[in-house]
Amino acid sequence: DGDGDGDGDGDGDGDGDGDVPAPVSAVSYTPTDALFPNPERGIYRYDTLTAVSDLSWVYAEGRTLVYSYIRLDDYRDVPLDQTLLDAMTQGFDVARAAGVKMVIRFSYNFGPYPNSEPDAPLSVVLGHIQQVAPVLAANEDVIAVVQAGFIGAWGEWHTSTNDLLPDKQAILEALLDVIPATRMTQVRYPYYKSELYGGPLDASTAWTGSDAARTGHHNDCFLASDDDFGTYPIGEIEAWKVFVEEETRYTPMGGETCNPNPPRSDCPTALEELERLHFSFLNLQYHPDVIQGWIDQGCFPEIERRLGYRLELTEAWLPESVRPGGHFDFSMGLSNVGWAGMYNPRAALLVLDGPGGSFETVAVDDLRGWAAGEAFTVSGRLDLPTGLAEGIYRLGIWMPDLSPSIRSRSEYAVRFANDGVWDQASGINDLGVFVVSDAAVGTSEEGQSFSFTPTM
Repeated sequence: DGDGDGDGDGDGDGDGDGDVPAPVSAVSYTPTDALFPNPERGIYRYDTLTAVSDLSWVYAEGRTLVYSYIRLDDYRDVPLDQTLLDAMTQGFDVARAAGVKMVIRFSYNFGPYPNSEPDAPLSVVLGHIQQVAPVLAANEDVIAVVQAGFIGAWGEWHTSTNDLLPDKQAILEALLDVIPATRMTQVRYPYYKSELYGGPLDASTAWTGSDAARTGHHNDCFLASDDDFGTYPIGEIEAWKVFVEEETRYTPMGGETCNPNPPRSDCPTALEELERLHFSFLNLQYHPDVIQGWIDQGCFPEIERRLGYRLELTEAWLPESVRPGGHFDFSMGLSNVGWAGMYNPRAALLVLDGPGGSFETVAVDDLRGWAAGEAFTVSGRLDLPTGLAEGIYRLGIWMPDLSPSIRSRSEYAVRFANDGVWDQASGINDLGVFVVSDAAVGTSEEGQSFSFTPTM
């Protein structure tokens, strides 16, 4: 027959069907309860972006988020100066060097309540927003989220001395216009989000790039009273929790406690509401009595583990051997046992590494769909390059940051919660190895590159 195998089909495997994948078998993985850093989630630490010189201690603690107010007290009636803008840039550089990201909020004061220091007139606020636009754009890579800020005490959208709340939509949308399009903001009170944009968000309206889709929530008095110190209107508490519960399936949720309020601020209610409201991050430093209560009552390690996403591999289907230019039916199962999904865009890539080089191909283009409390399967056809050198190859899942500036940094890659899969040097989760051999079962195609075709 001229192809050397005697069956006349030209594929070299002797079975005559023309398209034979390499056989696969199941590989299982062991989950872990270990605490480890993952980007854009978890317990955050506080520092001052415009005055920081080192943040390496944050990642050394196993944390990846730093919260900072950007105080504009000296600019209530004047434009920002280059000194402040340069200090912001330098602070972002420090965060990048340390492998962490920032949650930031612009504020004209630090309270107090109810007799707050001043904020600024609307014209000044809008001018300041335009001035920070280039700095935010240049540092998209190390911004996790930009809270709405600017209005009132602590930038929390209350007690404005310049009566800014009637102009909250103008301020919010001006901010959204200058925040990089891949990033979201958060508002303090859910009823303001509803007043401006209706809602709640659902699968059809989430992640569309609209202002509504890019506006999430923060609660800075979590568990402090029955209504969390005004977070939810009295008499409508449950209805607004339902609203936030739905919204935070698709947007970031974070904040802090502000008042010991047992038994509501104790572990049972804390765990229930952190899960229900899909919290991604919390302040370690406030309120210290509440945090200490969680430590004493024993739930703090679970809070550290489950804030945000936490992805556990269950199994993958891999071959023992594949021909150069061959293919196999890849499948991988996992669960998100965290309390939230991812809120910023990120992809998962299959990476092949061995004697013939390193190759990558997109397996999932947006991981925000890996929602809390759900199981997922990634499956499809994985093709190997034609002419690939024979030898042992390692297959892994790599979930790097999308920003080119930090894409190769393992501190910014997502780690699976499994024993023995994480490679800190590369930021790749190891699935297993197989042999590339001309003697392997299956067909081989000419001109084939490394590619993944998902099962539809």
